[in-house]
Amino acid sequence: MMITVASGKGGTGKTTVATNLAVAVGEGATLLDCDVEEPNVHLFLNPESVIRTPVTTMVPVVDQDVCVQCGACSDLCQFSAITLVAGELYTFPRMCHSCGGCVMVCPNGALTEGTRELGELERGRYKGIELITGRLKVGEAMSPPLIDRVKEAADGKELVIVDAPPGTSCPVIAAMGGTHYVVLVTEPTPFGLNDLKLAVEAVRVLGIPFGIVINRADAGDDRVVRYAEEEGIEILMSIPYSRKVAEYYARGRLLVEAMPEMAEAFAGMVKKIRKAAEGGTR
Repeated sequence: MMITVASGKGGTGKTTVATNLAVAVGEGATLLDCDVEEPNVHLFLNPESVIRTPVTTMVPVVDQDVCVQCGACSDLCQFSAITLVAGELYTFPRMCHSCGGCVMVCPNGALTEGTRELGELERGRYKGIELITGRLKVGEAMSPPLIDRVKEAADGKELVIVDAPPGTSCPVIAAMGGTHYVVLVTEPTPFGLNDLKLAVEAVRVLGIPFGIVINRADAGDDRVVRYAEEEGIEILMSIPYSRKVAEYYARGRLLVEAMPEMAEAFAGMVKKIRKAAEGGTR
């Protein structure tokens, strides 16, 4: 089973929910940090025995001596990653989406598959929980391929929790791919409600069961609650806006380990998610 924790915008407490949910599940859970541009799950879990491996992606390599400047590759590429200029073929690796189409359509083998480094994969453990993190190389714009590699590293795992990037763009959709349930984390503010609505629309298009967690629940108004009731969306849990919670968060402590009531609440949320995912409710 795969559970993705997402949010319509950053700063709602998505990573807080993802890490506490994983620890509430306990030994055997696998937590993926797919917020590859700014991964921060490790700040809460502090994993041990971390192993780092580079992640590469395919880019075309041109043999100018063999190229006949037919233009088949540049005509195919929708991202202008390979272009014929003044009788010479140029490649732009950072614009390449690594589909391999240019290599396939080249009539005489002037293009071959090369590689470039996207970032790295980190694997470690925290109290029986495996943490797999993707870390995008500075300056890289293509995060979905690295997100896919992070998820591939968890193939065959019984229960996987994904900490997705914030928002509703391509990286988020990549993180949600193949998931069985989405937890949308929001806050009771006008901005929180607006971005929650965008996230709900995206998840509904994907046809994935989902529910809502309201963070800092008593800091705003009741518009998120009313919206959930109107749309028939289950509120999985509410996290209070309290000095105690804020202090634990600021110290990087997990709520489920520091507060018995939070451990009980997150354990209850795991049960709700399992039930909803099995029933396919939305």
